[in-house]
This record gives sequence, C-alpha cells and structure tokens, in this order.
Amino acid sequence: MLAVENLEVVYDDVVLVLRGVSLEVPRGAIVALLGSNGAGKTTLLRALSGLLDIHEGEVTKGTISLDGVDVTHRSPAQLVGLGIKQVLEGRRIFAEFTVEENLRIGAHAAKTAPKESMARVFDLFPTLADRRRATAGYLSGGEQQMLAMGRGLMSDPSYLLLDEPSLGLAPRLVEQIGELIVEINRQQTTVLLVEQNANLALSIAEHGYIMETGKVVMDKPTTALLEDEDVREFYLGMAHEGETKRSFRDVKHYKRRKRWLS
Repeated sequence: MLAVENLEVVYDDVVLVLRGVSLEVPRGAIVALLGSNGAGKTTLLRALSGLLDIHEGEVTKGTISLDGVDVTHRSPAQLVGLGIKQVLEGRRIFAEFTVEENLRIGAHAAKTAPKESMARVFDLFPTLADRRRATAGYLSGGEQQMLAMGRGLMSDPSYLLLDEPSLGLAPRLVEQIGELIVEINRQQTTVLLVEQNANLALSIAEHGYIMETGKVVMDKPTTALLEDEDVREFYLGMAHEGETKRSFRDVKHYKRRKRWLS
C-alpha cells in the first residue's frame, strides 16, 4: 500500500500548499483524486514521486510510506526503483525523438528487460506500435498521451500516478484513455488517478478523494461519491433531480455552500 499521513508541503519556505493530507492507495486498486485547479493535487503527486525539490517545495510534516516503509524523502530515481512512477500533466514527451526512442528513455530504471516492457506497451497501445519510428512531435494529442503513459509503463511500475491524462482530449479519446487505464490496472498496476473529469475518474475508480485548498474534504468509495448530493452538483454538474444544469451561469454561481465547507 502507498500511504500518505498528515502531509504538509511548503513552497519557497513560505507558501503552505498541502495542509495535513492523508490518503491510501491499496495495491491493485484504482484510486481517484478530484479537485479544482489549485487544490493541491499535483503537489501531492510531486511529493509521492520525489519531484518537489525542482519546484522549490518541501515536505515539512507528515510521512509517505510504501508497504510500511517510510519513503518521504527518497529521490525520484529511488522511488522509480521502488515501483512508483508519475506520468506528468501535459504529456512532456520528447518531441524530436521517435516513439520508440521516447519509450526506451522510460526504461532506464526498468525491472524487466526493455524488450518485454516495450512489447507490453505496444500490446496496450497498438497505435504506438504502428508509429514506432514516427517523430513524436507529429503525433496527435491522443497519441502523445498514449506515448506518455506508455513511457511511464516502461519501468514496470507497481504504482502509476497519472496527472490529468484526459486533459485536452476529444470525448471519444477520453473514453479510450479510461478503458486503457482499466486495462493497465487489470495487468496488476495500481493507479492513482488525478482528474478534473469527475465522470471519467468515478466511472473507473474504486475509491475517491476530493481535495480543496490543500486538504482532503471527502473520502469515500466511488459508489457513495456518485450518490452524494454535493459531488453530483459541484463535480458532475447534476441538479438535485439528476438532470444536467441548463445554463453555464447556473453551474458557476452556486446557490448554496458545499456541506464540507460549512
């Protein structure tokens, strides 16, 4: 299990971003982490993958543990070696390199032979196999997201941290990415999914957390979150009767406070 307990993160020795966050990601599960921009989701992923230092961030309180072992201050390379790998928001592929070269870069800390990892990636993403010698910068947005996810899988992680994998994709591709995440999980890779697309995240995850202003404000199985009145209204855009709100103004100007802020 990957576990976070009472975590606080400060940027530039001044800005407190995470305020006592606790979260558990059991092995074999898909766990969703929801929240608006600025809630602290990406900061939490940086803490889990050891990438806070390059953003002038620091864990000032709390712990991160992997199967009971404290890994709070491990380096990114050490965490990859332990099986934790993050796929960053915005894809971050090497545009001038080919698809295959991008994947080989992801295998630098692989537990298995690169050929085996690449075979798995090409099995999951047949489009990448067809375009393995294509320059990555010429791929479509959906193909680039698949490449970013495939590169993350090249190190054969036990825990895959996905930051906004559906960002900027057409609805048809969003559905396809969701199906791929489910298949990756079926192949024994645990997934922590950070998503603003609550419909996608809650449709494939088993458990969900909601963050606001650096804190976890709700923590429930996804079946319970889907039935929660506040989640339906503020994250799924559903009215009390279960109907989609009719106007953008209705969605943006709420008539009541969220219960967790009361």
